[in-house]
Amino acid sequence: MTENQKRNGRSEKEKMLAGELYVADDPDLEQASRRAHRLTREYEARYATDRKEAFTVLRELLGQVAPDVHIKPPLYVDYGTYITIGARTFANYGLMALDVARITIGEDVQIGPNVQLLTPTHPIEPDLRRAKYETAKPIVVCDNVWLGAGAIVLAGVTIGENSVIGAGAVVTKDIPANVVAVGNPARIVRSIQ
Repeated sequence: MTENQKRNGRSEKEKMLAGELYVADDPDLEQASRRAHRLTREYEARYATDRKEAFTVLRELLGQVAPDVHIKPPLYVDYGTYITIGARTFANYGLMALDVARITIGEDVQIGPNVQLLTPTHPIEPDLRRAKYETAKPIVVCDNVWLGAGAIVLAGVTIGENSVIGAGAVVTKDIPANVVAVGNPARIVRSIQ
């Protein structure tokens, strides 16, 4: 247990998952991040030769993944263990899912290339940033959502079922079910029947 943990009685990981300020360069978190980095590289290497073996690595990396999920590498995660992906979901090349808080991706989700799911946030106060503090909020992508190429989903956002997020959109707040949202910041442009 580090000195900080002894003072506060909780690990940095526990504070991180609770959405509280935590020290981002904690040694235990760094070790977990290195594990994720190793597994994402192993996934990429095996994907090129044997998709079945690659999926075994993906299951080791991620918290929960349905058996018929398809993620094209490269895949970038902070830890992987805080990501859940539902059945029949597809992610194209370059998914970045920074899972400092939980990321829940539903069933039948389509994720375009170079999409970013970003749960971490940083304090506005300079001294807290200098001390390497961060916080995070979970992201939820509900069933049958399509995230267009290059879309960015920020911390704390939920995207409702069947919605479409246009290419390059920056989603800063919740999007309801059955709509199309585009732009920066993303705004709803139409409903889906």
